[in-house]
Amino acid sequence: MEQHDPSIREEALALLRRGMTNRVVAERLNVPRGTIGWWRHQDRRKRGEQVPPRLSLLCPICDGRPLDRAAYAYLLGLYLGDGHISHYVKHKVPSLMLTLDDAWPGLQDAAEAALRAVFPHNATCRLRRKGCHNIKVCSKHLPCLFPQHGPGKKHERKIELAAWQQAIVQEQPWDFIRGLIHSDGCRITNWTEKVIGGERKRYEYPRYFFSNASADILRLFTDALDLVGVEWKSTNQRTRLAKNISVAKRASVALMDAHIGAKY
Repeated sequence: MEQHDPSIREEALALLRRGMTNRVVAERLNVPRGTIGWWRHQDRRKRGEQVPPRLSLLCPICDGRPLDRAAYAYLLGLYLGDGHISHYVKHKVPSLMLTLDDAWPGLQDAAEAALRAVFPHNATCRLRRKGCHNIKVCSKHLPCLFPQHGPGKKHERKIELAAWQQAIVQEQPWDFIRGLIHSDGCRITNWTEKVIGGERKRYEYPRYFFSNASADILRLFTDALDLVGVEWKSTNQRTRLAKNISVAKRASVALMDAHIGAKY
């Protein structure tokens, strides 16, 4: 470890006590930022100064840190569809990853923006995978913010919202619905042909689908639709274990278009 002249350390502490940041002091004295931070920490302990906690360590649930409720509602929908929390032994804190298809780069941007809004003091990153990206953030408070986390697949365990989550969904239902549609839903255009007056005409009509293998997540989706006045129905179509919810009534599709729209 490199040893620094005591006079440099004293000069650094003098600058820090005057309110300069670690980065500025490190650049001015040509000393590693980590060393400056350690000197600051030792000096605070020596003087008995109360060290404020790092903002990235504070939790909206445990510590009452402000939470962007609209961004959280959207992020909750994404998590229930395409997200998972993992805690590898070699990592100090758990990570939340949202796996999003490269066909929808706009959704990847929206997901990362939501992560930054909910975790404003934590770094986010994107990990390239074949045909998709994992949008990732690390925080020890992820289990606090997503109590639905647990071992096994989501459709194999009970998924219920905590009371505070339910309050956010009731306050921000469209953000929650948008997150679910952006993860496991789609907007498509069906068409049919009819012969009218001897002339064959093509008619097109849009509709929304949401597909998930968890009956609990399907119920959360339909409850949110009921909350905003969107009519829906279950379809008989199945894809492996997944069941589908369809929104096809013209007024309801128009309402969904006004708040959700096609993936991008």
